[in-house]
Amino acid sequence: MDITFKTENGRFNYRVCAIILHGGKILAMHDDRSPYFYLPGGRVALHERAEDAVLRELREELGIEAKIDRPLWLNQSFFTEDVSGEKYHELCIYFLMDISGADLVARGETFAQQEGRRTHRFQWLPLERLREEYFYPVFLKEAVFHLPEKFTLRTETE
Repeated sequence: MDITFKTENGRFNYRVCAIILHGGKILAMHDDRSPYFYLPGGRVALHERAEDAVLRELREELGIEAKIDRPLWLNQSFFTEDVSGEKYHELCIYFLMDISGADLVARGETFAQQEGRRTHRFQWLPLERLREEYFYPVFLKEAVFHLPEKFTLRTETE
């Protein structure tokens, strides 16, 4: 069971996200439901460790085995989702990932991957272009240039 619930005031999510960097680019994704780019990852299940969740999500979404380099942020986020208009209170742990044992770079600048009935479209976005992209979370457009050495708590209100 994913740790998410809906109330009359909005939705709560507990998520994990993978920051995958290579050659001055970040791996981002989108799908048929979301016109904007976002990071690989997903909801944490009840009684699941965040570290296990991010590795599971990369297996499910990308079909890879990766390693965690280090956790970067616990981000408390308050936002309204662009497509659904739903208000969110979200806790997300961002992990810097090591993909040295995976074939992601060989897949090309853009590629698609099936997860069940959903098709995810991935793209290596140049970091210097990130500010102009339709990309969430917004804080990463700047923060990706200054990754913390220690796990950091931050808050984002959009």
